[in-house]
Amino acid sequence: MEQRTFGDTDLVTSAIGFGTWEMSTTMYGDLDVAEASKAVNMAIDAGITLMDTAEVYGPWHSERLLADALGSRRDEIVLVTKVGFRYEPEDPSADPVLSDNKGKDGTRDNIIKSAEGCLQRLKTDHIDLLLMHWPDHKTPIAETIGAFEELKQAGKIRHYGVSNYSVAMMEEANRHGKIATNQVGYHIYDQRMDADVLPWCGANNVGFMGYGTLGFGLLTGAFNAATTFPEGDWRAGGKMFELNQFQGDPLQNAIRATARLAQLADGYGKSVAQLAIAWALGNPALTVGLVGMRNEKELAENVAAADWRLTDDDRAAITTILDEEGVPTHRDSPQALG
Repeated sequence: MEQRTFGDTDLVTSAIGFGTWEMSTTMYGDLDVAEASKAVNMAIDAGITLMDTAEVYGPWHSERLLADALGSRRDEIVLVTKVGFRYEPEDPSADPVLSDNKGKDGTRDNIIKSAEGCLQRLKTDHIDLLLMHWPDHKTPIAETIGAFEELKQAGKIRHYGVSNYSVAMMEEANRHGKIATNQVGYHIYDQRMDADVLPWCGANNVGFMGYGTLGFGLLTGAFNAATTFPEGDWRAGGKMFELNQFQGDPLQNAIRATARLAQLADGYGKSVAQLAIAWALGNPALTVGLVGMRNEKELAENVAAADWRLTDDDRAAITTILDEEGVPTHRDSPQALG
């Protein structure tokens, strides 16, 4: 599988990363834990060398599940997790509840404490890449970055970065340290990052991790006009990071567009999910496209997309389909980061 480097760091990973949000057990409905664990090991065998998780996935469940699935193979991968939330109660035996400020807490003490918790749950002595999950507008970025620098100097993390940060936030972060990456949502139906975040990352030797590569299911072909989302599935609320894409006309338009994208992909003997992955990886400023893989079938399909290169005509055809089906790219929409 193609290997890519995070900016000017020594972090080199597969272009496709294994995303574990779907393994949270509480945010995407039911999960077959045995199948998910098997998929982790099969992903490594297939050449995927980056695993991405977060303390908030579950919360805490994904980190624990990933650690158990990795076992002795931890050093075969680049391990990424995210911090920046505060939980109450803080009893490790209790499921945490997000506190005020939407749970965001980028203070020095919380970052250090959260990182220690991640190390414990992930059963490792270091994290390769630790990210601030969402901006905390109540805490100076300098304080947050200072905590990451402290963890790096202590050898508990190799590199650090941010997630869901705007260009101005990244510039401020780099005044107090050196971020390795920004992780933000990016897929065919959400191209907001093309406006300035992705170009800035490319111009400033900062990696870019795109999450939601399959549009949180919209680009898998699994939905139809009668699709609804069960209780416990975050998509039941209709919105996806401030974009109304999972209910009403926006959902129906996307379903029609996806059906046409599937026809385009079928002309190459590929699936629409593979088309979505190839589209994201075709952006030279993107370092890693994160894809959720909960079982062997999904893994095999996603890995097969890694080496597919779309032509300019293919990308133009995708844009035409979106235009004709009334699906905006949102490239010019407010990014609503943080």
